[in-house]
Amino acid sequence: MSREKTTILTLDAGGTNLVFSAVQNRQILKQKVHLPAPSENLEDFLKKVISGFSELQQQVKMKARAISFCFPGPADYENGIIGDLENLPFFMGGIPLAKMLEEVFKIPVFINNDGDLFALGEAMEGYLREVNRESKKEYNNLLGVTLGTGFGGGIVVNGKLFGGDNSAAAEVNRMSNPINREQSVEEVLSIRGIRRLYAETSGIPVEKAPIPFDIFLVALGEKEGNKAAAVEAWKIFGRVLGDALANVVSLTDSCVVVGGGMSGAYSLFLPTALEQMNSTFLKNDGSRMPRMELTAYNWENSVEKAAFLKDEPRILAVPFSDKTQVYYPQKKIAVGISRLGTSEAVAVGAYAFAVSKLGL
Repeated sequence: MSREKTTILTLDAGGTNLVFSAVQNRQILKQKVHLPAPSENLEDFLKKVISGFSELQQQVKMKARAISFCFPGPADYENGIIGDLENLPFFMGGIPLAKMLEEVFKIPVFINNDGDLFALGEAMEGYLREVNRESKKEYNNLLGVTLGTGFGGGIVVNGKLFGGDNSAAAEVNRMSNPINREQSVEEVLSIRGIRRLYAETSGIPVEKAPIPFDIFLVALGEKEGNKAAAVEAWKIFGRVLGDALANVVSLTDSCVVVGGGMSGAYSLFLPTALEQMNSTFLKNDGSRMPRMELTAYNWENSVEKAAFLKDEPRILAVPFSDKTQVYYPQKKIAVGISRLGTSEAVAVGAYAFAVSKLGL
C-alpha cells in the first residue's frame, strides 16, 4: 500500500473534548468525531476512546493502518503505558492504553507527548521545511515549544523524535524560573503565568487579571486596560522564555518553533526572548562572552530573517589536493512561530511518526 493511501487515526485528548480525526498523506481529512472528555470513571473514559476511533473508522471507510496520537504524561510512551495523571486521577497505577487499543482494532498503536508530535509536524511539513526552502544551508534539527495551559516541548533530531531513555526528553517545564529559582519556569510561561505578571505589574488581584488574549489587546492599545503594565508583562514573559530557550538550544543546536494558544502574541514577547538568547555572560576577569555559541535570529522579523539567510560560505582549498570544500563559519539558528497551527502540527506529527514506525 502506498503512503498516499495510508490512513492513520489520531486523537486530540483535551480536558474538555476528545477530538478524533484521520490523516492521509499528511493531510487531515474532513471526517471528525467529538466526544466529551469528562468521564465518571476509567471504564467510561476508555469506552469513549474505543467508541470514538470506531466511529471515525466507519466514517473514513478506508481501513486505517495504525492509530497514532498524543496523550498527557507522565507515561512510558515507547510501550504505550499511561502513568498517574493529575487531571485524570482514575489512571493511577498505569494503564497499558496502546495494548488495549491494539487488542480492539488489531492495528499498531503509537502514543506520544503532544509537544513531541508538535515539533515533529513542524519539522516535516511546517516551520523547518519553510526555513530549509529559503536557506542555502540545510537545518535538520528542531526544538518545538508550546505556550498554553502549560509549557511543553519536543526535540527532533535528523527527522526523528528524541524521546530519551524514559520518554521524558524535552520536559522543558521542569527548568527553573529565573525570576524565582524555587519555581518551575511554567509558572511564568503559561496562561496563569501571564495573568499573574499582568496583575503584578498593574497592581490588581490575580483573579481580576484578564485572559492572555485580552492582555495582548491591552498591550496593543486595542482594549481598555493598563497598557504599560501589559507591555511590561509580555516583556518579562519574553525574557523568561529566552532564558529557557537559550538553555535548551545550547544542548540541541537547533532552530526553534513556538506554538500553542499564546504564540499569537509573539510580536510582544519574541523580540525580548531573542535579546535574552543573544545576551552575554560576565567572566571573572570583567570581560564578557556570548551566552550561546550560536546567534539566534527572529524569523518573523524581515530584517533579521534577511540577515539569517545571508549565508556567506567560504570555499576552502583541501591541502595537498585540487579539491575544495564549502565552509559556513557563522553558527546561527532561526526562531519562529508555528506554520501549521498547533493542532494540525500534532496531527501531522502523529502521522509522520506512525508511517516511520511502519516503515512506509
